[in-house]
Amino acid sequence: MIDTQAIRNKVLDLALNGQLTEQLPEDGTAEELYQQIQEEKQKLIKEGKVNKQKQLPEIAAEEIPFEIPNNWKWIRWGELSFRIQYGYNAPAQQTGRIKMVRITDIQNNKVIWESVPYCDIDQERIEEYQLEPNNILFARTGGTVGKSFLVEKVENEAVFAGYLIRTSFSSMLSAKYMKYFMESQLYWKQLRDGTTATAQPNCNAKTLSKMMVPLPPFAEQVRIVEKIDKTFSILDTIDELQSKYTDNLSVLKSKLIDAAIQGKLTEQLSDDGTAEELFQQIQKEKQKLINEGKIKKEKALPEISEEEIPFKIPANWKWVRLGEYCQKVTDQVASGSFASLRENVRSLKTPDYAIMVKTSDFANGFTENLTYTDKHGYEFLANSNLFGGELILSNVGSVGKIFIVPKLKKKMTLAPNAVMVKMVQEEGKDFLYYFLLSAQGNKELEAISTGIAVKKFNKTELKKILIPLPPASEQKRIVRKINELISIFEA
Repeated sequence: MIDTQAIRNKVLDLALNGQLTEQLPEDGTAEELYQQIQEEKQKLIKEGKVNKQKQLPEIAAEEIPFEIPNNWKWIRWGELSFRIQYGYNAPAQQTGRIKMVRITDIQNNKVIWESVPYCDIDQERIEEYQLEPNNILFARTGGTVGKSFLVEKVENEAVFAGYLIRTSFSSMLSAKYMKYFMESQLYWKQLRDGTTATAQPNCNAKTLSKMMVPLPPFAEQVRIVEKIDKTFSILDTIDELQSKYTDNLSVLKSKLIDAAIQGKLTEQLSDDGTAEELFQQIQKEKQKLINEGKIKKEKALPEISEEEIPFKIPANWKWVRLGEYCQKVTDQVASGSFASLRENVRSLKTPDYAIMVKTSDFANGFTENLTYTDKHGYEFLANSNLFGGELILSNVGSVGKIFIVPKLKKKMTLAPNAVMVKMVQEEGKDFLYYFLLSAQGNKELEAISTGIAVKKFNKTELKKILIPLPPASEQKRIVRKINELISIFEA
């Protein structure tokens, strides 16, 4: 199985080293940001809204654990925070003046508000301890020492309990960047170094205040958070699938493919462009092939209605019909009637001019039980000739079997009971292959299949099935991601 926690740790390491994002001149510098925060802090001190803090020791060169970009700055946590404050000590009660969040009420980075008890606290002291958005809570003692929680929104008015420390920041800082720092290996190392090793390990505000943080400019903090959020969302999907299907590898692989073809395992990058742009490019290439007489102009396929769309796709993707996306969808019958085929095509069991490719040939790697035809048969079946890179689908009986034709030295043409799909842009074949293997792909093929004893579908109906189309660059990332994950699972 995939060790997603190790990947998360690596992502955070890269983020805090400045290797996850680009450093842009227009961002300014962390030094400029730091000076602005200090000015804001001094203003709040003068207004009596925060207390003046003791000066923290300067960061010595030998303390710095790794290099950061030139426009970043090493800074201590206490210099960035406005307040580092211990929680309110009071017994938990079934009823009371206000809710009181404890360590045990925080699970998986969420407050379980249903379990949060109340406490009695004088009205004039509530403001001192009341939770506000962008506060970070920090467990200072016990088995959960160091555990942190970012208050993104306050669903219920609440104060925080005594075994927690609350830290608050300027709006010129990304609180989520600070929270991600508190999940990093750099944070945990500093925490271990400053934690008192007793029966009940504890870490105080002084230790937290002295922690060193690599500080980027604000705009880069935002980009780092976006990058981590997207990556962690993908890892969450993988975790969920692994926990559900850990005992069934084939189902797990199928679910991963389903997630991938919905855009859940890759980032959508602005540099990719849009699927609409790709689609228009494909239409131009098809028109060029029509003008050159290499393919025939086909009837327009029906427009896609809202009711047909099976699931939501990313904004820069596009739903298309398979026939619009491909250069050619054909079968052996496209070259003539059955009667003509019988007269003009000779199927041979011994090597001759061309292999007649059957779906069963893929199981043995084209090494045994091959069927051949002569030159006359190959030329008669010109519309169904194969050159490698086409997709072949079984369309009778074992409906849904899909293969990519390898590039062989021998000439090839299509055998009966299969449909061939040829791409306009060959690199799109792998994404289409995985889509057709997915649950949605299977559902589309089942929907066009007829018959009771023997299921079958034809090329005309195949052209109408819906495909979720990503930009070309993301298609490649999706295929690469699926291949990587499957190889890990199978190992």
